[in-house]
Amino acid sequence: MVHADASNFASNVTKEDAYKQVLEQAEALFEGQRNWVCNLANTASLLWHAYKSLPVPSSEVNWSGFYVLDPSTPNQLILGPFNGKVACQTIKFGKGVCGAAAEKMETQLVPDVDAFPGHIACDGDSKSEIVVPILVNGRVVAIVDIDCAEIEGFDEVDKRALEDLASLLARACDW
Repeated sequence: MVHADASNFASNVTKEDAYKQVLEQAEALFEGQRNWVCNLANTASLLWHAYKSLPVPSSEVNWSGFYVLDPSTPNQLILGPFNGKVACQTIKFGKGVCGAAAEKMETQLVPDVDAFPGHIACDGDSKSEIVVPILVNGRVVAIVDIDCAEIEGFDEVDKRALEDLASLLARACDW
């Protein structure tokens, strides 16, 4: 299979089926590859293309990517591979949705970012967000960050699937 074919999603696929494909394709792409930069880059692309194949609100995802633990600064995330507009370069633990997910080590599903205390608006078009920590040996090594230009862009289906993806990434990469 040509690697680029991994990001082809049928236009009539359900969200559950799109996530199933993301997980299957990611696992196949990770085979023999443990570099986190490479795996996060391919995963950001898979997610982007999956969302764009789905109906509203999922098709209105305007950023999909990762922040990773910044090795030069304790309790800080630094921008990793992503798709979308340019983004904030660093985020301290406890700041914004990404920082909250990192500090609490738990998924943050935010239906309306304007209602989230301390939200960091890297992109003013973002209206909802989901952030899932990637945990290895009880510590955050990175976070999955997905933004949507629609309020209530994410639900429990997204939460479960992205948590499964975070677990896969935790196991598949050398952090």
